Amino acid sequence: MCRLLREKGPAFVGETAVTPADAARHPARSPPARFCYKPRVATPPTSGAFGPYGGRFVAETLVPALDELSAALDGIVATPAFQRELDGWLADYVGRPTPLGDASRFARTVDPTGEALGALWLKREDLCHTGAHKINNALGQVLLATKMGKRRIIAETGAGQHGVATATAAALFGLSCDVYMGAVDVARQAPNVARMELLGARVIPVETGSRTLKDAMNEALRDWVTHVDGTYYCVGSAAGPHPYPTLVAQLQRVIGVEARAQSLARGGLPDAVVACIGGGSNAIGMFGAFLGDEAVALYGVEAAGDGVDTPRHAATLTRGRVGVLHGSKSYVLCDDDGQIAEAHSISAGLDYPGVGPQHAWLKDTGRATYLVATDAEALAAVRAVARTEGILIALETAHAFARVGDVARLEAARRGRPVTVALCVSGRGDKDLSTLLAEEPHHVAS
Repeated sequence: MCRLLREKGPAFVGETAVTPADAARHPARSPPARFCYKPRVATPPTSGAFGPYGGRFVAETLVPALDELSAALDGIVATPAFQRELDGWLADYVGRPTPLGDASRFARTVDPTGEALGALWLKREDLCHTGAHKINNALGQVLLATKMGKRRIIAETGAGQHGVATATAAALFGLSCDVYMGAVDVARQAPNVARMELLGARVIPVETGSRTLKDAMNEALRDWVTHVDGTYYCVGSAAGPHPYPTLVAQLQRVIGVEARAQSLARGGLPDAVVACIGGGSNAIGMFGAFLGDEAVALYGVEAAGDGVDTPRHAATLTRGRVGVLHGSKSYVLCDDDGQIAEAHSISAGLDYPGVGPQHAWLKDTGRATYLVATDAEALAAVRAVARTEGILIALETAHAFARVGDVARLEAARRGRPVTVALCVSGRGDKDLSTLLAEEPHHVAS
């Protein structure tokens, strides 16, 4: 666990870190002590908290903007008028509700006898306008921005789906939009870069650090510090300083609400719910409506990359420690000196060294279980789903599919019968074609 220094921090903090000067001032805490750098202003996790996680660890400049957003969460988002308007857009523009369909042929590939996996239901967020669950959150936040009088939207993106969704919503409401994207992701997600630009957004490549999602979020936060008055920062995942984890979870909760009602219409709740997890927005959206159903097991699947016993993975909850990243206390990937480590995943959307604070609390309390899947397993799952169900899933979603059989066997053993599993298909995979062709050309062409 990373200890938090009680020393005054920088005016802006994107990542947890420990400087040589800090080590010199605190010789007793020199490496290999494990601690993380604390920013100047820290609101302990009492407001917007999930157990000991969450809170607000940010520069003073951002406190008024976050206070304004917190007030808007209660004074605008929670009102019946806002909810009715958002529901209208979700129905008529996004295409909600998304279906909850069967995947019986894929189910038989992971459990040929049906002794463990009785049924597999897919919550089809890939059928949303723009091709992923990200539009639920982006549309809600951009609608909120218009109510708050903001005329400029900024966002970070990894796989590009949140960037596309934010650019789409900004175009819909006539707002300017800048999207920060790591240079590595710009190259591997070229179709989504083109989509954002066609929608009128400016895509800003980030060349610092690992040049992926973490660094894109750093630059977006720096932009917001500089232009805080007229700019709305549309965060894409259930992470960041309070109130973002709560706001994003609330806007994505529609996934689970629909899935729960659709399950009941089929005759009963699923035995287990599964979703991939990077920062955690699709998972927390899918889990949200089932949290009170103790008989429903919750499983998140992280990116193991080349394997969790190698340095190249993004399994934050599996291999991380408690620290602060991007304004929130949660699990992070960091080295023995408290420096944030580079994450790796073949899926750009899971390539992040942190996780939303609610997931950290669900892990600690045991309400949710977090598994991992490697790059190779995700690639295999993409091919299997495509060839059995005719659905090209995103590489992010593929991690969840890779563990469906294991989840079914665990739950069937516990319950003594075949189980029903509901899985969130967080996005479609056309954005990943270049990666799929580069990684597995002989399989894709066969």
